[in-house]
Amino acid sequence: MSPSAASPVVIEAAINGGSTKARNPHTPITPEEIASDALACIAAGAAIVHNHVEVVMVPGAEAAARYLEGWEPVLAERPDALLYPTTNFGPGVEGAYAHIEPLAATGHLHIGVLDPGSVNLGPIGPDGVPTGGIVYTNDFAAVRHMRDLCARFGLGPSVAIFEPGFLRTALRYERAGLMPPGALVKLYFGGHPDDAAGAAFGLPPTRAGLDAYCELLAGSALPWSVAVVGGDLTEHREFALEALARGAHLHVGLEDHVGSRAPTNVELVTEAVALCADAGRPVATIAETDRILGLPRRPLPPPTPPPLPTPPPPPSM
Repeated sequence: MSPSAASPVVIEAAINGGSTKARNPHTPITPEEIASDALACIAAGAAIVHNHVEVVMVPGAEAAARYLEGWEPVLAERPDALLYPTTNFGPGVEGAYAHIEPLAATGHLHIGVLDPGSVNLGPIGPDGVPTGGIVYTNDFAAVRHMRDLCARFGLGPSVAIFEPGFLRTALRYERAGLMPPGALVKLYFGGHPDDAAGAAFGLPPTRAGLDAYCELLAGSALPWSVAVVGGDLTEHREFALEALARGAHLHVGLEDHVGSRAPTNVELVTEAVALCADAGRPVATIAETDRILGLPRRPLPPPTPPPLPTPPPPPSM
């Protein structure tokens, strides 16, 4: 269902990503920190939590186990929580997503990854131009592999849009009837050109940038959110309010945030909640997010029965 200007806003918290303690000391890294931050963000208004782990390019079962270390305490308190991982970065596309099957087997994974394009990722150097980084490569075969995993395991795709070409590919899948249900398109605006840090990719968070993406989305039923990567969504208040007026959802968190301050993830979620109030739109609960996205929820596994009590020893003779 496409979002409207009166519908509840899905707030997603991307709590770490490429951030580090050096960039922001509040960045959660360990499973304990991830669990604590995720629960706090949900309590503050986030319906979806996305995180990375510090181990990559390991066997799928090992990567899944590391995610579950941070997720299990969250699920113990909030079995309805919507948590999802990032890519395992290889080897190859099969290795990059080998953790999806064991995570889906738990019955707790409801959102998958679909990054429909390639992009240069790297920081802005002291001279103001991009430096270093990686080429994040997803050819069309890799895109199809991610899509097929979402369809196979009943996962709503988190569709990351770094550049307009990503969105054009995603819309091809929708028009062909091949986009799995539950998709949420994430429009990653790449910081403002005037930002000291900013980002070297994506359209800027301006009305013109928003217009361009909305033109591409015309006629699409896919819900969509906005993020400012390499910047601060709160500092782009007019942009955020304009996006909310057009029916956007919000994507915030320390994965995206770069700026002069060092907020916590909870502060960023709280600021997103305030933006929704200023726009006159309510914040979606997890249950409402299920309905808005049309997530193909999987039944939770039955609870583990408690151990039988140990019988007392026989009386001594």
